[in-house]
Amino acid sequence: MINITLPDGSVRSFEAGITPMGVAQDISEGFARNVISATFNTTKVETTTPLQTDGDLTLYTWRDKEGKEAFWHSSSHVLAQALEELYPGVKLTIGPAIDNGFYYDVDLGDNVISDKDFKKIEDKMLEIARGKHDFKMRAVTKTEALDFYKSQNNEFKVELIQNLEDGTITFCDHDSFTDLCRGGHIPNTGIIKAVKIMSVAGAYWRGDENKPQLTRVYGTSFPKQKELKEYLELIEEAKKRDHRKLGKELELFTFSQKVGQGLPLWLPKGAALRERLENFLKAAQKKAGYEMVVSPHIGSKELYVTSGHYAKYGEDSFQPITTPKDDEEFLLKPMNCPHHCEIYNSKPFSYKDLPKRFAEFGTVYRYEQSGELHGLSRVRGFTQDDAHIFCMPDQLDQEFKNVIDLSLYVLGSLGFETFTAQVSVRDPENPDKYIGDVENWEKAENAILNAVKDKGLDYVIEEGEAAFYGPKLDFMVKDALGRSWQLGTIQVDYNLPERFDLTYKGSDNELHRPVMIHRAPFGSMERFIALLLEHTGGNFPLWLNPEQVMILSISEKYEKYAENVLNLLENHEIRALVDNRNETIGKKIREAEMKKYPYMIIVGEQEAEKGTISVRKHGQQDLGSITIEQFADLVKSEINSTLKQFN
Repeated sequence: MINITLPDGSVRSFEAGITPMGVAQDISEGFARNVISATFNTTKVETTTPLQTDGDLTLYTWRDKEGKEAFWHSSSHVLAQALEELYPGVKLTIGPAIDNGFYYDVDLGDNVISDKDFKKIEDKMLEIARGKHDFKMRAVTKTEALDFYKSQNNEFKVELIQNLEDGTITFCDHDSFTDLCRGGHIPNTGIIKAVKIMSVAGAYWRGDENKPQLTRVYGTSFPKQKELKEYLELIEEAKKRDHRKLGKELELFTFSQKVGQGLPLWLPKGAALRERLENFLKAAQKKAGYEMVVSPHIGSKELYVTSGHYAKYGEDSFQPITTPKDDEEFLLKPMNCPHHCEIYNSKPFSYKDLPKRFAEFGTVYRYEQSGELHGLSRVRGFTQDDAHIFCMPDQLDQEFKNVIDLSLYVLGSLGFETFTAQVSVRDPENPDKYIGDVENWEKAENAILNAVKDKGLDYVIEEGEAAFYGPKLDFMVKDALGRSWQLGTIQVDYNLPERFDLTYKGSDNELHRPVMIHRAPFGSMERFIALLLEHTGGNFPLWLNPEQVMILSISEKYEKYAENVLNLLENHEIRALVDNRNETIGKKIREAEMKKYPYMIIVGEQEAEKGTISVRKHGQQDLGSITIEQFADLVKSEINSTLKQFN
């Protein structure tokens, strides 16, 4: 007998050789019908894998992230089979599951796939799926695997196999199809009920531009046609909310090939939006005891060698800047933390001075390949709302909790209410990825976990996702479309204080090492604004909107009254504009709606005579005729309902 421990801690005994599906059936036949994948002792297994030892078993359905991964990984095999049957001679390479679907990279030879072929591929995939073919894993020797793919003249799979150890190689079979695969599948193809080919693109073999270019076929699949329909509707809504589209329509930012790829240019409205976000955080930071600092846009190469950033990222950064002086090199600043360490080092501190909290809206530069650039969300120059706290070890817990409070205030004020705290720790199997000793890592990880638990946050632990110098807490936020984004990060760092020899004099009159906290509630201003645009659809909170009101005069006769209304609104600190173009009032209203002004004020004969205004809220009907003082109270009330003061 073997003992199987389930996620709820319960233990069940079975004969050796029981499969995950057998365990599921023992729990409940209804539950078993929904189980599509499993892990045993944290390793992916098939639902038909015989279990021979005691261990921890987790069973997944379509509703689980791991279940979706297995579903989409299995679907990529079906896509590969369809491509082989439709395009004889095609050479398969790799086909992983990704967020919201899967892809397969193939060498099509002389064939070409366009969007006209998508329906044909989808039909073939569904034909294969309806066969309800079981996914079966089998071990093969390295020689057998090489012979199989050499017979197909598939140099890509041969290259993959040559880098594998004999005794670790497995094939997955379904129907008449075989593929090199590590495992992790749904029980059979019949579970796949709906498929959609989303796009095709070029992709270099193994991401190396010096290697052959392949065709990448993207797809998605679902266990129900209804879910595919809902997903496609979501995609259409996402297109409407694309921050690149909205940024252009709302005149927030632009890009110029002459300026350079990945370097955004902020237009007046966008600059005003950024400034308002900065001032919002600066006000909260001031209350929280932060001091603003400024560091240069470049730094000596030695600065980043000392910090360890050059060894980790130097090859992927912009190339060093040389000067007329021999052996003098500078780098465009890739991060602010080394500069802040040197600011701390500019004078001695005692335990009475700590914590020191240095904050900066610092612009940094990182080289991203042109194919990875994406609007504001992936750029080469961006501004971080960076701060670094230098504190004593016994201050760490409270300081970390204070940063959590500040981060939650920022997210809540901007409408990001649904989130999960992700605690990213090191991967103990790959110590070379990190700097610093194990003891410091353990202290840092425990500090984050204790703070998260004490604050009562819903959290998950992600192994291997830590920064190279320390563990971190990220807020994984759900946007209005249900998509998950990383916003805001807090990191505990025992390593940079050592590398920069940071000290403070303790109450014992001896020198001690401070602990460093890195934090950025926005993260990158550019990326944050991109996500905020897509989350709100361009309908920013009233307090943040660069222009809160558009005043529309019905005709030239009332332009003077419109200007008077503008002046009165400005006295109430309400940001407004007047549209006095020689256009119909209907056209002015339509365009104001498209520009997403939160409020429109319409003035004509009645309003001018009575000293009132006619108010219309964006996306809604007219609110009627009111006085300017009543409108000012309305605006103030709306702002106060969303923008609380930070305590």
